[in-house]
Amino acid sequence: MKAYWLNKQGNKNLIVFFAGWSFDENPFKTLKFGENDVLFVYDYNDMSLPCEFDVFEKYENKTLIAWSMGVFIGYLLKDLFLNFDKKIAINGTINPVDNECGIPVKIFELTLKHAKKGLEGKFYQNVFLSEEDYNKYLENPVKRPIDDRVSELENLYSLIKNRSGAEYKHFYDFAMVSEGDKIIPSENQKECHKRCNTEVIILPYGHNPFYNFISWEDITKCKQTVKQ
Repeated sequence: MKAYWLNKQGNKNLIVFFAGWSFDENPFKTLKFGENDVLFVYDYNDMSLPCEFDVFEKYENKTLIAWSMGVFIGYLLKDLFLNFDKKIAINGTINPVDNECGIPVKIFELTLKHAKKGLEGKFYQNVFLSEEDYNKYLENPVKRPIDDRVSELENLYSLIKNRSGAEYKHFYDFAMVSEGDKIIPSENQKECHKRCNTEVIILPYGHNPFYNFISWEDITKCKQTVKQ
């Protein structure tokens, strides 16, 4: 995996963000940092830990935010984050390919089979609920090579299948679930969080809700930007 400092100014507060499949840092540069250093983690082609993880203990206050497939990755690495003050899951589950608690298996396998075509087509459009949010994405789109994104999905599925059975243990303090999620069914997300005894906050957005927040701190407080 790779890590990129969106902001590193020697603040006492750290936010570690695990992105979803196929993303990089570019679409997230609109969020304000406030008094937070923000480490952006992405690209799960290689699961070697980035050297940037070595700095965690230097911070007084630490928050983990994981989105989409990043929720699964954050859970795989949960021992690294046990002393974090807050852990937030957004539109993802710890069992991301599952007929009851994630993306239904047949749908995921079709997505994987046609991943390149989907990335060149309407995948990113489906990530958002509104055309307005999709147009904002187009101003700062993902720049990673498509073949790199396809291989990442293959590796993610290998990680998911090679686990020794699904476990449902409490890890995330609360989860945000978008009712308009076209990628991971919201009812499946809620079922997974119920099994994990994780508090759920419902959002009226799509799979990617981040253009409805002004800052990273707003996400940690679930302070949504209400559209009139």
